[in-house]
Order: sequence, then C-alpha cells, then structure tokens
Amino acid sequence: MAEGLRERKKQETRIALSWAAVRLTVERGLANVRIEDIAAEAGVSLRTFRNYFNSKAEAIAAREVDRSLLIAAELRARPADEPLWTAIRASIESQFALGANGHGAELPPDEQWLAGIRLMVTEPSLQGEMARAYAAAGEEFAAAIADRTGTHGLYPRLVADVVGAARSAASAEWLRADPPRPMTELLGEALDLVAAGLPVPD
Repeated sequence: MAEGLRERKKQETRIALSWAAVRLTVERGLANVRIEDIAAEAGVSLRTFRNYFNSKAEAIAAREVDRSLLIAAELRARPADEPLWTAIRASIESQFALGANGHGAELPPDEQWLAGIRLMVTEPSLQGEMARAYAAAGEEFAAAIADRTGTHGLYPRLVADVVGAARSAASAEWLRADPPRPMTELLGEALDLVAAGLPVPD
C-alpha cells in the first residue's frame, strides 16, 4: 500500500509540473518561462523538476504522453467482446473528459487560452519533443491493439497510426475552428469518419 501511495504521489507531481509548464507557456511564451518558474508554479523544488524532466519542452509534452499511455491501458481494459472501433473511441473519450486547465472538454476553449496554445505549438523545440513523445506512445497503443485483436505486424501498427492521425487532425481543427468546437465533438467525428471508411461528405 505504501508503494502504491508513493507511485500515486509521483504521478500527481508529474502532472502538476506538466500543467504548470503548459499554463506558464501559454501565458508568457516558451522563451519567457524558466524551469525555476515551472517548479515554483507547481510548488516543488528545482531539484524535483529535474528528477522528472530534462527540459521545459519535455514537461509540456508529458501531458500528452501520459494521456496516450492511459488510452492504451483503457483499451486493454475494455470488454473483450466490444467491437474494436467502439472500444478505441470509448478509450480515447475517457481520457478527454477534462480539457485544458481542468475545463470540461465538452466546453469551447477560452479565446486567450486558445491563442496561447496556437503560439505554443509553433515552437520548434516543442514540436520535436512532441514528435518523440507520440512515437513512443504510438508503440504502446499498437501493442494494445495487437493484444486485443490477436494480430501482429502491419495491422496493429496501421490502426495505431490511423488513430494518431485522427487525433492530430482533430487537434488541428480545434486550434483552427472559428467559432471553436469542443474537442470531444471533433474527436468523435474524426473517429466515426475513420470507422466508416472515410466516405466523401455530401
């Protein structure tokens, strides 16, 4: 029990640091945020920050890494007789119940927050870190699909990459849409289109 409590505390600290990094970067811009600021915002020491992350970009990317790993874990836990795409959609939606800054993902984003996110994702150092993070998380998701379907090789890798592309497209549309659309709505639409074979809209 003590070991489980320690692990939970470590995960809570990791999440707090990642959200602090995101919040400060959205408010100030990446160049104007120091790792000392992130540690202070999360209420921990600089040493603690360095125990978890090597850079502020890695701290920002951690939220999406953790979310992706939780999606894979949720997929493994879904009922075995549930259709694959139903299980994938439920797994993804379960991890988007809360959106940025704790706001419900069913709510449109605040315009100031959205503007900061748009600026943040253009940072080259963050783009590289996110690409590495998504690659690692994609491997875990492919493994979960392989376990669930009893397949190997191309199929689970292809499904994982298609789901990743759907998430990326939904995120891009979330940043672009005016007026803003809820992320859960965009994700559901993207996954429905993929599951239907991407028919050309009327």
